Amino acid sequence: MNDETTNVGAAIVGELQLLDPDVRASRSLAEQLLDPEFIEVGASGRRWTYEEMLAALPEMSGADADGPRVEPSGMTGVVLAPGLVHLTYETVFGGNRARRSSLWRRKRGETAWRMYYHQATPVPAGEGENGF
Repeated sequence: MNDETTNVGAAIVGELQLLDPDVRASRSLAEQLLDPEFIEVGASGRRWTYEEMLAALPEMSGADADGPRVEPSGMTGVVLAPGLVHLTYETVFGGNRARRSSLWRRKRGETAWRMYYHQATPVPAGEGENGF
C-alpha cells in the first residue's frame, strides 16, 4: 500500500465514523475527528463552525442509534497535497439525496486526520446517482 492509498483510506475511515450514530451522539468522539478550524456548509445552506457542529451533532438526524441512518455510497478520495485529502460521495437519508465533499487534513507532526471542511448539496429528485 502506498502513502496516497493509506492517507485516503484514513480519511474514509474518519468520514464513516462521523456518520456513525455513536460518534454523532458523543462530543468527545466527534472532537477527535473534527479539525478545530472546521467549517461546514450543510445541504440547507447553513454555515456551521466547529463549536456549533459539536453542540448540534448529538441532536441532528442520524445521531439516534435506533433511528434511520445516513447511507453513503460512491465514496472516493484523492490526495491534493501532503496532509490534505479530498473525499466525494453521496448520501441518502430519509429519502433525500445529497452530494458531499470533505477536506481532511493532517497537520505536520501529527498522526490524526481531521475533517477541515465539509459541504453537502441536495440532489434534485430524479437525477441519476453518483453524478459527480
